[in-house]
Amino acid sequence: MDSISIIILLFGSTFGLILRIYIQNNFKKIIGFDIQNTSIVNFLSSFFLGILVSLNFTNNEILVLFYSGFLGCFSTFSSFIYQLFNLFKKRKFLRLFFHYIEVIIFSFLFFYLGYFLFIFF
Repeated sequence: MDSISIIILLFGSTFGLILRIYIQNNFKKIIGFDIQNTSIVNFLSSFFLGILVSLNFTNNEILVLFYSGFLGCFSTFSSFIYQLFNLFKKRKFLRLFFHYIEVIIFSFLFFYLGYFLFIFF
């Protein structure tokens, strides 16, 4: 990896991290109902990934910026696993199961929505 790719990766990851922290700290106040902020970030990340896949970029720098940089730091797979682990420790198995299914299904639906909306461009 050359130095230009590293700078692009750092730029994309910095922006993704800042946006994730902003959403995790402020989004419940904006929308007014209770949903896991980690789930919101995962749904948005899946939507953005669907858009990027549908646009079919071949430029390596754009791929590094968005796929690896931005989405790599914006998505929160480790936070999702930590939430599942906490539910497991609290022996809330039914809630663990439904949260897992919810995130997987909605993430896939948001990916498909992003892909479907931009496939024709």
